[in-house]
Amino acid sequence: MTKPCVFITRKLPEDVVAPLSAIAEVEMWPHEDVAVPNDVLVEKAKRAAALLPMVSDPIGEQVLSAGAELKVVANMGVGYDNIDVPAATRRGIVVCNTPDVLTDTTADLTFALLLATARRLVEAAEFLKEGKWKSWSPFLLAGADVHHKTIGIVGMGNIGQAVAKRAKGFDMNVLYYNRSRRPEAEAELGAIYRPFADLLAESDFVVCLTPLTPETRRLFNREAFRRMKRSAVFINAARGAVVDEQALYEALVHGEIAAAGLDVFEKEPVDPAHPLVSLPNVVALPHIGSATYETRRAMMALARDNIIAVLEGRPPLTPVNRPS
Repeated sequence: MTKPCVFITRKLPEDVVAPLSAIAEVEMWPHEDVAVPNDVLVEKAKRAAALLPMVSDPIGEQVLSAGAELKVVANMGVGYDNIDVPAATRRGIVVCNTPDVLTDTTADLTFALLLATARRLVEAAEFLKEGKWKSWSPFLLAGADVHHKTIGIVGMGNIGQAVAKRAKGFDMNVLYYNRSRRPEAEAELGAIYRPFADLLAESDFVVCLTPLTPETRRLFNREAFRRMKRSAVFINAARGAVVDEQALYEALVHGEIAAAGLDVFEKEPVDPAHPLVSLPNVVALPHIGSATYETRRAMMALARDNIIAVLEGRPPLTPVNRPS
């Protein structure tokens, strides 16, 4: 009996792939840090029963329509806005993601980004390396306190709640805005619900953790930044397109907010000449929210196990759609 074909869009460790190779013919793009070209992805989809893409790989109509044998697309990431889920559903293709296994790791990075931005850690490290440290002075590279401040979390899912737990360790007042109220976060974490506009106005740190949807695209626009305190720090560890980057740039340059920490951008990889990257009050990272060895391996394994389940006729572990 011919084994089904699986295409993986980056080179993954052989020990992770081995259980999949036992039941399928597995082909991997032979690069860890170079994206597979779209024309190659379309060609590989033509004979694939399963695809295992990264969150940066666009799986749209062209790829899905090429996959006549395609049964499952197992995204390596909690977000799946890179996949045309309605088109997959119409074709009976299961789409899966990797939730939960990256919650704490992404929350760690989010809070680290908040701390680094507030305390100007990257700027200070470069200041020392460049030989600019000549003397101690009262306000040399002075940043902002984090403890006892107010954090406003936009997107109170699992990662948002994990960030709130970390914020409570710093004795922060936790506000949140979400599409629906989160009674468990209110009861367990003392989080207080605020309408979006009120949260912006009251928070010292505004942390974006909302998924990218048609409703949240450009949610953080010129009006949103103008509602924030001039001393506010904005953190985005969600998706770049939730932010109007030109509006953020202008808010930072004109002193409408104090600083920003960004792990994501609308177009990735980001150009080093991007206006936001050049600003001294911006800490910019290359989308490393879940980037620890332990968590990335767990994500790979969950994506793999979703594929194995579907190919063996069992329900997927973490589906995001329900094709009929």
